[in-house]
Amino acid sequence: MDLDSLYQEIILDHYKHPHHAGLREPYQAEVHHVNPTCGDEVTLRVHLSGRDADAVVEDVSYDAEGCSISQAAASVMADLVIGRTVKDASAVHQEFLTLMQGRGTVEPDEDVLEDGIAFAGVAKFPARVKCALLAWMAWKDATSQVVDHDENTTKEQS
Repeated sequence: MDLDSLYQEIILDHYKHPHHAGLREPYQAEVHHVNPTCGDEVTLRVHLSGRDADAVVEDVSYDAEGCSISQAAASVMADLVIGRTVKDASAVHQEFLTLMQGRGTVEPDEDVLEDGIAFAGVAKFPARVKCALLAWMAWKDATSQVVDHDENTTKEQS
């Protein structure tokens, strides 16, 4: 089995058997993102414990509709960020973003991206990159809302 076939298998497995799918409580922020070019949609909830960049991502849950790439990416993203600090999860997000923007020229770091390396082939197709990034952008948006809210609440109390 060649590498591209293996990557396709990983994406299909996450699509057929998504991890962390289904909206759950408790959560501190919920966002809805749409990819207007293809119609993919994700509603995503995030639950953090702690404050600022040291907060831990306790849970990410989502409801996704669309292509196999966008749904598989949501599953992989949730696996990669749950249990990490916001700072560490943001570093993983940046690594995935770099991979997706590399147009197939970036060698993925399996130690960091785990199943996310399967999207290396997707990066060669600019029209599909937005599909792979949809849930990641939703996670970043929701997490920023929680962290920004915590920072503003702390400032107000000072």
